[in-house]
Amino acid sequence: MEKKPPSDFLKSVLGRPVDVKLNNGVEYKGVLACLDGFMNIAMEQTQEFVNGQLKAQYGDCFIRGNNVLYISASK
Repeated sequence: MEKKPPSDFLKSVLGRPVDVKLNNGVEYKGVLACLDGFMNIAMEQTQEFVNGQLKAQYGDCFIRGNNVLYISASK
């Protein structure tokens, strides 16, 4: 299996649905619009989940990078 840097993954999911989990356990699902070197994330069509329950929906969402635990491609 070939090793690839995380930046390759992040470039591949730009404009696609992703799941973003925060350090406090809250999860956001939406389309990754952009991100920067500090892992600050802008998302579109975003849904907020707390304890697995849908709590809110946002058109656009900005998440500060120091709160991000992980980003994964949605299934």
